[in-house]
Amino acid sequence: MGRLTTHVLDAAHGCPGSSIKVELYRVEGSQLELVASALTNSDGRVDAPLLQGEDYRTGVYQLQFHAGDYYRARGVQLPEPAFLDVVVLRFGISAEQEHYHVPLLISPYSYSTYRGS
Repeated sequence: MGRLTTHVLDAAHGCPGSSIKVELYRVEGSQLELVASALTNSDGRVDAPLLQGEDYRTGVYQLQFHAGDYYRARGVQLPEPAFLDVVVLRFGISAEQEHYHVPLLISPYSYSTYRGS
């Protein structure tokens, strides 16, 4: 069975990004369908795959990471509007692949991602 997982690392503080709201959307043309929503745990990971089983199918998806809320909760002074408030990653999944892992490395002014394993 295929699955989609993610985790967040906070490059500014050198630690996992905990308690970050993560939303997964399926992209259908110009429409977004919310598939899953979760908070990262103390290790910066969501406790269960965001996508698996019958819902795991080929298509375009969008992850949204609420980084601005995370940094504000940590007491980081962000400009208004914040440079990075919600980090949006749009990517494709081929259901022929068993596991997609999409990690996020964040700071208040930059982010990086890749297809992990």
